Amino acid sequence: MRDFKLKAAVQSGFASAAAYDTHRPSYPIEAVDQFLQKLEVSGVKRAKVVDLAAGTGKFTEILASRPEQYDILAIEPHDDMRGELERKNLTAVKVVKGHAEDLSSVPDGSVAAVVAAQAFHWFANMQALTEIARVLQPTGVFGGIWNMDDYNAPLDWDIQPGWGATMRDVVHTFQDDTPRFREGKWKQVFDEQNRSNPLSLQFANPIFGLPIGEDTVEYEQRLSPDAIWSRLRTLSQFAILEGQELERVKKVFFDAVKTEQTDAQGRIALRGRTYFFWTTRIPDEPLKSGG
Repeated sequence: MRDFKLKAAVQSGFASAAAYDTHRPSYPIEAVDQFLQKLEVSGVKRAKVVDLAAGTGKFTEILASRPEQYDILAIEPHDDMRGELERKNLTAVKVVKGHAEDLSSVPDGSVAAVVAAQAFHWFANMQALTEIARVLQPTGVFGGIWNMDDYNAPLDWDIQPGWGATMRDVVHTFQDDTPRFREGKWKQVFDEQNRSNPLSLQFANPIFGLPIGEDTVEYEQRLSPDAIWSRLRTLSQFAILEGQELERVKKVFFDAVKTEQTDAQGRIALRGRTYFFWTTRIPDEPLKSGG
């Protein structure tokens, strides 16, 4: 494996892997069913699936519990996140340290699908995309899936007014060079594969079909304000806050939820949508390992 170092934002933002695993949600059954159908592995017994940047295994657990009995390789570079996943001891799941830009431990054309759950925006580059294509079978499918609570949604998504909208405004004030799903820049890599530069004799050689498929499934949960605050704190940009800045954001949140309607258990509505995309590898000459 090539030398690889996690981005500082990843290393620090996900340092509390146990909190991430506790407070991040699983994925709606409806969205998972539709997603796996698009990946063309729904109903396919023992299909080989790579869960790339598997984290603590929120999506890996779902794959492992499916009746298809998938043969799953979970790849994760963050030691603490991977440790949480390993402790789950999931059936038919092999957990390895690795990263998207060097999948040399995975043979060429050996897997039916590659999944990136809550993760592709971190490594949306041509090197990773080429490696993903290499390990896929000739017409294998690559897909990404994200749970996007309203407070973390892109600004062009239509969301309901209330505390979620208030906190979305706060979340979007944290602007830096860290890649985020909500900014949509991760999609640019699929256009990049179609670019040509005749001056350098570099010609377009697309490896995945375009346009990518896209769909969403809306969800709503009822949680206590304290539970939602704990969930907010798992956002990488909030996880590193301290002192006055942390207290400022916390005050905005708890002020915003004061006017929300609660149920008998004191819970309020948390809304969002699960977004997923998929694209099929274009059959061509066998791609060579980047490792």
